[in-house]
Amino acid sequence: MASADPAAPTAADLAPAGMHRLEPGRSVTVEVPATSANLGPGFDCFGLALSWREQVEIGVTGGGYLVDVTGEGADQVPRDDSHLILRSAVRGLADLGATVPGLRLRCHNTIPHGRGLGSSSAAIVAGLLAAVALVRPGEETGVRRRWLLQHANEVEGHPDNVAAAIYGGFTLAYAGTAGLDVAVVPVHPDVTASVYIPDTAVATTAARGLLPPTVPHRDAAQNSGRSGLLVHALSAAPDRLLDATADWLHQDYREPAMPGSWALMTSLRAQGRAAVISGAGPTVLVLERRDRVAGLVDVPGFRRVEVGIGTGAAEARVDG
Repeated sequence: MASADPAAPTAADLAPAGMHRLEPGRSVTVEVPATSANLGPGFDCFGLALSWREQVEIGVTGGGYLVDVTGEGADQVPRDDSHLILRSAVRGLADLGATVPGLRLRCHNTIPHGRGLGSSSAAIVAGLLAAVALVRPGEETGVRRRWLLQHANEVEGHPDNVAAAIYGGFTLAYAGTAGLDVAVVPVHPDVTASVYIPDTAVATTAARGLLPPTVPHRDAAQNSGRSGLLVHALSAAPDRLLDATADWLHQDYREPAMPGSWALMTSLRAQGRAAVISGAGPTVLVLERRDRVAGLVDVPGFRRVEVGIGTGAAEARVDG
């Protein structure tokens, strides 16, 4: 496991005077959910937290950056302060007026990388939540969530996944009169979710690069109507989920990057299942009534996982 030289100065050591310095020994464990964005018609604004959670521990050390990561993608992530979780934590600490001599990160990744399940958003939210939990433990939930949303959106670049990771459940992120805001819509108790995860990843930038700069007015109008219907279906009318998840803005354009996922999605929809590409793909998300989940079957080339609707990120433990 690589780490920075404990004797070498870090960015935290060079922070301006007046910053509050956290002493070694303090640590926090946070939990973050996997998420799915878009949900068909809600491009770049709808998000859904899944009952698939990871734990991340960040502790203050005497110097340097220590990264102990196992599980999904562990051999592909950096082992220094450029790790997304640590980078987000350091950014959050600086905004909160705090500095540290060093940090230790421990986590076991279970959310697959590059599959459209919000692994990057989970990392960003985990780092920022750890920062605020270290500096302001027990802060009021609403205040904390607004701070997390602002900073996570600045790092991620769009708010759909991070909003769901922070608030939990079904979220609609939008730019309101007072800036970025989130509406949380209760999900009908009969609604649950399953995901079909392929072995091959697709980079979000590659999937987004396939989208055209403009779309026909008719397609945009149809998506607007289905977005409204999806809010109704998820909250009050699960029987309308198939119609509510129809999309004309992004999924068909992305077929070349994920032909197997696109074929599975269209096949499931032909069977009456509310299947969509999860985020930028290539995972396929199926929104379903609980009494119909048993009818879903395994598909070669995909790992099927039944997941429920999840809650938002939270502190699991604060020590020191």
